[in-house]
Amino acid sequence: QVKIAESGGALVQSGGSLRLSCSASGFTSASYAIGWFRQAPGKEREGVACIAHTGTTYYSDSVKGRFTISRDIANHTTYLQMNNLTPEDPANYYCAGDALGSLLNPLGYDYWSQESQVTVSP
Repeated sequence: QVKIAESGGALVQSGGSLRLSCSASGFTSASYAIGWFRQAPGKEREGVACIAHTGTTYYSDSVKGRFTISRDIANHTTYLQMNNLTPEDPANYYCAGDALGSLLNPLGYDYWSQESQVTVSP
């Protein structure tokens, strides 16, 4: 049974940094996709970063250059390093996993974490 768990949401100052962690268990293969998504009140869920089952990384234009996704294969953990946070970044953040995934499209992921709130103060 696949399980996805996320941690790291917090309140940070504008311009600050935060790292989210996503642990995954239960995948039968060592190659699987992990995506990071966020949803702000009144907005659709948005894909911000993903690491495909091939290991290739992708970013949305809104976070490119500020956010970095990385994976610790041995510990089945994927990280989202968020730097230079702005007032546009606060949202509930989720990580999701799938054997294949579909890059930044949330419909392509079957397994989801609980939400983790990221708040950015002025």
